[in-house]
Amino acid sequence: MEIEIGRNRKAYWTFGFDEISLIPSEETIDPDEVDVSFQIGDFRFSIPVLASAMDGAVDVRICAILGKLGGLAVLNLEGVQTRYEKPEEAIERIITAPKEKVIEVIRDVYREPIKEHLIEKRIREIKESGVVAAASSTPANAEKFFPICLSAGLDIFVLQSTLTTVRHRSSKGSLDIPSFCERSPIPVIIGNCVTYEGALELMEAGASAVLVGVGPGAACTTRQVLGIGVPQITAIADAAAARDDFFKRTGKYVPVIADGGMRRGGDIAKAIACGADAVMIGSPIASAEEAPGRGYHWGMASFHPLLPRGTRIYVGILGTLKEILFGEAKKDDGTMNLVGALRLSMSSCGAANIKEMQKVRIAYAPAISTEGKSLQR
Repeated sequence: MEIEIGRNRKAYWTFGFDEISLIPSEETIDPDEVDVSFQIGDFRFSIPVLASAMDGAVDVRICAILGKLGGLAVLNLEGVQTRYEKPEEAIERIITAPKEKVIEVIRDVYREPIKEHLIEKRIREIKESGVVAAASSTPANAEKFFPICLSAGLDIFVLQSTLTTVRHRSSKGSLDIPSFCERSPIPVIIGNCVTYEGALELMEAGASAVLVGVGPGAACTTRQVLGIGVPQITAIADAAAARDDFFKRTGKYVPVIADGGMRRGGDIAKAIACGADAVMIGSPIASAEEAPGRGYHWGMASFHPLLPRGTRIYVGILGTLKEILFGEAKKDDGTMNLVGALRLSMSSCGAANIKEMQKVRIAYAPAISTEGKSLQR
């Protein structure tokens, strides 16, 4: 829907997480009997949670822990894990840097070249833990890194940048995404996108799943620096519409993964209600005791040499990753037991599985989070 913002200029009316609420059903379900699983290619996961490929959140250890808990963590092939034999030393520099010098320190840390033998080593370490191995690369490095990943036994490849399009114009050349997907023997998740058309073109190019979201993450400053992005509720709904239309036309179902902007269980429930099949989260993972950043989290565009689009933030340590996902919750603000919150939300909405949750009724309710809550401020 469009609104007029000035003479001869219109804008789309869009929505974020805080502007909607899910309408409870007249029929409820036992939360323990709700199915929250989802699938990418031949891989089925018992919880719809992916960990963002961010250095403060994901390392080999987190990949192993989240994999055994039923989710999927994505290792960044262009992060400290593949630049340093001892990445904890690089991370220590980042988290102890004074605030006024943190971008300078981050840039210096990421000047260390990526080492191909470390790409292979990290993937093999993940595989040795017995879980599904997923790793991400920007389109610029995908062709170079992909053969190494395959030889190391990677299960899922994530092709990711701030905004990934099939039609990227550059005199320097660009990745042929349809060809890349066609040649890949493993699932390829592609992102990020925020529009119906962008999501649909990635699906038509052969994506096994698409990531939705530009700039909503807690450590990302893309929206401030570039002025681009679409609030997540609308972006997710539009991408889900593309998925459904693509499925009707081709019979191929391409999962939509909401990436960023979700900190609480209610946010995750809303993302799925608006059409997401799963969510990718960073700061909640970074707040786990086992996370490499020890309570710190930073955007992966923070080290851009000319225009950094991320910052270091302190998210604190809430508990173990298991407690953050499954409880027991030590806080009452929705930041712990995320999967339990999703189950109870689905139960209240009468949704027995993810597909049913995508059909629940939604209210436009910008006052829902503050109504009657004055004493909680």
